Amino acid sequence: MMSYGRYFEEFTVGDIYKHWPGRTITEFDDTWFSLMTMNQNPLHIDEHYARSTQHGRRLVNGTFVFALAVGMSVADVSGRCIANLEYEYIKHIAAAFHGDTIYAETEVLDKRESQSKSDRGIVYVETRVRNQHDQIVLTFRRRVLVPKKEPDKQGENCDA
Repeated sequence: MMSYGRYFEEFTVGDIYKHWPGRTITEFDDTWFSLMTMNQNPLHIDEHYARSTQHGRRLVNGTFVFALAVGMSVADVSGRCIANLEYEYIKHIAAAFHGDTIYAETEVLDKRESQSKSDRGIVYVETRVRNQHDQIVLTFRRRVLVPKKEPDKQGENCDA
């Protein structure tokens, strides 16, 4: 049986999960994401304009890179989660361009049992996103509420 996500007990502080496979970002991906999210910044959708900027070409929408990295991490980090409680410290370190392939890894920074419900815990992680040149393009941290594998039997429900 395949596993999808982890229970609270399966997270260990210091562990690093390398998310596989990577994902090559196409012009189609970026253009549609920008249009669907109403991000009309010409850096994402106007090649002629983008050529006149310091980058000399269109940039991939940073929120697309973020969303893609979150998605890449689900099977390893939040596949069993009850809730994503918080995203913080989202940092765009370098630009991504059409044709770049991104890879992500997540490190477990901390974990603690829930103070209000004994059948769950909070895991604090940092995800780092690199391009095909091993250059970090984005980092972010988040707290994920995950169930315990063997919850205490106190009649509690699974509401967050």
